[in-house]
Amino acid sequence: MPMSQSTFTILLGGELSLTERLRHAIGGSRFIAADGGMRHAMALGVMPELWVGDFDSTPPELEGGFRDVPKQPYPAAKAATDGEIAVSEAIARGARRLILAGALGGDRSDHALQHLLSAVGLAERGFDVLLTSGKEEAVPLVPGTIELDLPKGSLFSVPGFGPLTGLSIENARYPLTNFHLPFGSSRTISNVAEGKVRFSLESGRAIVLARPYDLSGV
Repeated sequence: MPMSQSTFTILLGGELSLTERLRHAIGGSRFIAADGGMRHAMALGVMPELWVGDFDSTPPELEGGFRDVPKQPYPAAKAATDGEIAVSEAIARGARRLILAGALGGDRSDHALQHLLSAVGLAERGFDVLLTSGKEEAVPLVPGTIELDLPKGSLFSVPGFGPLTGLSIENARYPLTNFHLPFGSSRTISNVAEGKVRFSLESGRAIVLARPYDLSGV
C-alpha cells in the first residue's frame, strides 16, 4: 500500500492487539512513538520517524532497539502528555488523519479518557481521527455525518460528552432518528451493527465506541 504523507499513526502506551483491522488501518501510514508506546513499533515491525516523551516508561532494552530513531525528549514536569506532544508533532509534519494506536485500555484510565476528549477536539478542528486498541475502536462524533464499517452483529455505543440533539443512527438494531440524548443517558449504550453504520448529529459532542470482534449481538 503506498504511503499516505498525511496519515500518521501515534503509538501510545495502552494495550494493542495485532488484529487484521489494526494492520489494515495503519497500512502505509507514517509513525511517531510516544514514550513507552515504542514497544508497539517492535511488535508491528515498523520504524517511527520520531520518538517523543520524557522516557519515564521506556525500558533500556527498548531504547537499544531503536537507536536510529530521532528522539525529542521533554522534562517529566511538562505541561502536556507524551501523546499530545506526539500528535502536535504529527500535525506540524502535515497530518490530516490521525490513528491513535494504544489509546484505549491499559493501566491509566485518566490517559484513555484524555485521548477520547482530545480526539473530539481534533475532530472539531477538521482532523480525521481513529482511536484503536486493535480489538476496540473509537471515532469522534461531532456535528455532521460519519460512517463506520462494522461486521454485522458487532457491538457499539455512543456516549455523549454533553447533551446531543439531532442524533440519528442508521443500519443498527436500535436505530434513532433526530433523537435528543440527555447528558448522562445510557440510551445509546450497547447497540448492534447491521453492517456499515451511519451516524448523524446536529449539535453536541460524542464518541462512537465499537467492538468489531465482539459478535455477541448476533
